[in-house]
Amino acid sequence: MNSTSVSEAVDRRMSVRGFLPKPVPYDIVREILDKARRAPSGGNVQPWKVNVVAGEALTKFNAIVAEKLQTMEAEPAQYEVYPPKLWEPHRSYRFKTGEDLYALINIPREDKMGRLQQLAKNFQFFGAPVGLFFSLDKKFGPPQWSDVGMYMQTVMLLAIEQGLDTCAQEAWSRYPETIKSFCDLDDDAVVFSGMAMGYRDPDHPLNRLRTDRAALDEFTTFHGFDE
Repeated sequence: MNSTSVSEAVDRRMSVRGFLPKPVPYDIVREILDKARRAPSGGNVQPWKVNVVAGEALTKFNAIVAEKLQTMEAEPAQYEVYPPKLWEPHRSYRFKTGEDLYALINIPREDKMGRLQQLAKNFQFFGAPVGLFFSLDKKFGPPQWSDVGMYMQTVMLLAIEQGLDTCAQEAWSRYPETIKSFCDLDDDAVVFSGMAMGYRDPDHPLNRLRTDRAALDEFTTFHGFDE
């Protein structure tokens, strides 16, 4: 285990989109998910459900999804990842991230096929040896969705401590029925997000992407402090 401060883990965490073909031991994955149980949960309702796929199970799942990708048809969405007509400045944040990503791998905007091929790599967990799915019951509301997000963030920071990297993937919301069938989830389950986990490939060009963040004073107002 690495000696990593919380601040260092927060700064190091990023969406890694290229992994080494190195297995992650079961005990390490289990330890991360177990420690993450201390994530905040309003009323301690603990709404999260986690399914982990690796090894032969991951190979089988990837093959199922690869077959579905041949048609590029998504399943009925359980929720919208982004609001319709995303407004500023959030629209520009998202647009710039996409442009920066494709620039690193030399795929121009007019190369529609190239961009689709890169998008498809989401659905192979970017080559990661571990895939995770986070779900919750559809009867839960926004507060419990935020609980699941906090659990996921805790997992991602604990992964850094173990020398691992991750990529949270709401893209998996395109295939909720496939995931529910493979993981034997209840009909009432909402597949919130997937997550790739593994060892970062230091030579992969996309792992040079560090997305911009707005300055603190652009989104924060302090009340009652003496400057």
